[in-house]
Amino acid sequence: MGGGNGQKAKMAREKNLEKQKAAGKGSQLEKNKKAMSIQCKVCMQTFMCTTSEVKCREHAEAKHPKSDVYACFPHLKP
Repeated sequence: MGGGNGQKAKMAREKNLEKQKAAGKGSQLEKNKKAMSIQCKVCMQTFMCTTSEVKCREHAEAKHPKSDVYACFPHLKP
């Protein structure tokens, strides 16, 4: 006989996993690594490309109080 609900669920999970692999979906980790495009020039810490100017300034003031904000993040210069 066989074919209980547990087996059907397992088969459905395996089928969905194969679909995700084929479609290139799944883990967001690789995309997150590529999005880390803003870098502090003093300590080389990276930030997401969507990081605001306020967050950059907060980092510079907290981590590098002796350095200028523009020394850390030259892209912020007007």
